[in-house]
Amino acid sequence: MATLTVPKPVPSPAEDAEAIHKACQGWIVNGQTLISILAHRDATQRKQIQLAYKELSKEDLTKKTRVSTKAVYRWNFEPVEREAVMAYIALKKIFNPRVIIEIACVNSPNELLAVKKAYQAKYRCSLEEDVAAHTDGDLRKLLFALVSTYHYDGKDIDARLAKSEAKILQKHIKDNELNHSEIIRIVGTRGKAQVNATFNSYREEYGTSIQEALAGKSTGEFALALQAAVACIIDPHLYFVEVLDAALEKSDEDALTRVIVMRAEKDLGEIKDKFHKQKNVLLKQVVEKKTSGDYEGFLIALLCA
Repeated sequence: MATLTVPKPVPSPAEDAEAIHKACQGWIVNGQTLISILAHRDATQRKQIQLAYKELSKEDLTKKTRVSTKAVYRWNFEPVEREAVMAYIALKKIFNPRVIIEIACVNSPNELLAVKKAYQAKYRCSLEEDVAAHTDGDLRKLLFALVSTYHYDGKDIDARLAKSEAKILQKHIKDNELNHSEIIRIVGTRGKAQVNATFNSYREEYGTSIQEALAGKSTGEFALALQAAVACIIDPHLYFVEVLDAALEKSDEDALTRVIVMRAEKDLGEIKDKFHKQKNVLLKQVVEKKTSGDYEGFLIALLCA
């Protein structure tokens, strides 16, 4: 469930745009005003505010919020465009394969397709092209398989196939061949229901989870990417809990922003609940402890449903 809260009644886009315009005049932006408005408007409402702001000030609101926090700036993008922008940054500016893995493995096939369309419209090339151009070796093979496949999204599975492919995984993991083409094929191209059935069969047949089997084999870039993809497929909420925990521990603002901003209108409620269950502390409390200022205020506003 989303954690975004919208007031009732909600002010008109023109009223919001006027308040934001006043907050953005001069050298110092009134961050509290931005937070009180933008952190409590859904994607459709934010789009309407942007149009009203453009008409009022002749300026682009998203560009204007560059002077605010990274969280506010990224929040102002439409959700699909935001993911396209983050994929572009992860490939061409600050390389981060986890961003590509999250977009490919957590989104539904139709959601991934929408991100790819937005990417192509914005950057005049496909996400697949840039994945291929800015990665290499086995990592390229895995990421390309993940972003280029339109995965089956139904619940039907083939139990015999799952058992057969679990055996394939076990053989290559046992031989420490994590980069084998068959592992990449199974993880990269199977639908979520089928690949999870394969992972379940792996546990039943070999007495350990696929994640435990992969964990002790390698800490190289490809192995970490493979582990991240598997974690995203098995339990995306738990995956994001671990990303948030590591981000808060290391003061990784980019990862913390990415998860909270990307998931606030989707499933941040479930992620919060699982964080509490796994870490025995409220996510809100850790964010308050590890962040400050307008950045803290904006994240807390998104977190607190």
